[in-house]
Amino acid sequence: MALIQYNYKSQSISRNVPFTAILPTDDLSFFKPEEFEARGQNPIGRRKTYVYEPGMKFQTVYVMHGGGEDQSVSARYVALERYAQANKVMLVCPDFQFFGTDCAGGNYFTYLTEELPRIIQTIFPSSPKREDNFIMGYAMGANVALGMAVLRPDLYRSCLDISGGIGMTLVTQTMVEEMASDHFRKFMPSYQVAFGEPENFPGSRWDLYPAAKKNKEEGVELTDVIIACGSKEFIRKRVEGDVAALQELGHPVTYICAEGYDHDWIMWEKYMKEGLDELLPLKRHYLYP
Repeated sequence: MALIQYNYKSQSISRNVPFTAILPTDDLSFFKPEEFEARGQNPIGRRKTYVYEPGMKFQTVYVMHGGGEDQSVSARYVALERYAQANKVMLVCPDFQFFGTDCAGGNYFTYLTEELPRIIQTIFPSSPKREDNFIMGYAMGANVALGMAVLRPDLYRSCLDISGGIGMTLVTQTMVEEMASDHFRKFMPSYQVAFGEPENFPGSRWDLYPAAKKNKEEGVELTDVIIACGSKEFIRKRVEGDVAALQELGHPVTYICAEGYDHDWIMWEKYMKEGLDELLPLKRHYLYP
């Protein structure tokens, strides 16, 4: 595997930002098959099936971290390198704040949906085709992923939302109530920075329901959404509100209620692995020219 910690100055955010890139290189060989036979054995210990070729590409999954975390946590708490290798897919774990929005705190949505993919598809062997790009997240990052899928369906084939319980939602009234609550105003002032005043939220840029409705009415090619939530999660009602809203709109959505699971890493690791192994429609092979 290749794990690359990349840090550069983002023009969208006007500061240095890090991201982690994981590339599934363990099955790739410098030596061609006929060279194995000529040597009589694999010179590096075991025969490999695939060969490095100029112009080859990887399908790519962008992984959004949870609230109060950074890009390193996903790879430290979950065996993402192994899962990426098993599915021959590149993973990109970016760092972001303010619920992935463009706001006074920084233009994170522009960074995540425009600048970062440009960097990834220019410097790394990441396929630029929509059919080869996916997004997933857990907890707060799941809502960021959902928002990106609804607001930029042109970028992603599928989205996996795991335990998304804070930030962007398709239930406008839920968001307004959260923004107006004493709890969010006192303990999470970044909510107001990201989304503004509650009375101005309906119909605003980050109100997902009208955006999803418009996409459906205009016949836009929609991003398939998979939503997973544990049966014991305190945010279950909010999550199921998003599911119901998508179903009401006729938006492609699959819901998984994981019986006995709670809002924790046991849940998130299970579905990050299952997402890469089964749920996301990955090709699970290298893309040769």
